[in-house]
Amino acid sequence: MDAFTAGILQRIRNTESDLIRARESGDDFLVDVEQAELDDLRRLAAEYGVEVEVGAAGA
Repeated sequence: MDAFTAGILQRIRNTESDLIRARESGDDFLVDVEQAELDDLRRLAAEYGVEVEVGAAGA
């Protein structure tokens, strides 16, 4: 696995965790921010052919 793939997958995992915490805390604004970040990271991964499993944060 190259550095780009490892880095993007780690960023996705971190953002999924942040999204879960935002949902649990009831912070709707932060949920929107984290979801947008996650969507962007997944789109970037797809553009470069990096396969991403949908985590606990969902789609």
